Amino acid sequence: MKAIEYLVKEHDQITKFLDRLEEECLSILNDKSIDEEFFRASISFIKEFADRIHHKKEEDILFKYMLEELGILGEKVIKGGMLVEHQLARGYVFELENSLNSYKMKKDDKAVLQILANSMAYVNLLRSHIDKENSTVYNFAEDRLTDDIKEKIEEESSKRVKEEDLSYQRKEELLNIIFK
Repeated sequence: MKAIEYLVKEHDQITKFLDRLEEECLSILNDKSIDEEFFRASISFIKEFADRIHHKKEEDILFKYMLEELGILGEKVIKGGMLVEHQLARGYVFELENSLNSYKMKKDDKAVLQILANSMAYVNLLRSHIDKENSTVYNFAEDRLTDDIKEKIEEESSKRVKEEDLSYQRKEELLNIIFK
């Protein structure tokens, strides 16, 4: 399915970002300084791209059909796994942003520790999450969904991707800050 191929490509972009976020955390351990611009851009990238675009495409289209069509097993995989992990990721980003705001005001070690902890919790969760989706969840959908449902997913995904083209420039701006 082209829709799943597109989601996997987005995972590749997100994985590159996760690697960069981890590198930044390592640099904090070495020089003890926080690059606020990097973290603000990272939070925006996560919220605007990884969550609002990528996760919403999964939730609103692929996962919706998996829940409707695949019964109890689909429900366990999606509600008990993928959606829970999306919420956990949002929680880590929320706490990361709070920690960054605290650091801006206090510049203390506790805020630095929380920036590192929440950043790495997000990195580790998303790496595992992406692996599960790429190796199991997407294959499960491809194998179990009917051709009619796959066609609906393709149509809705194609429409969503065209709408997302408007946010491409913003994503590139954020990536330029993150990978400078």
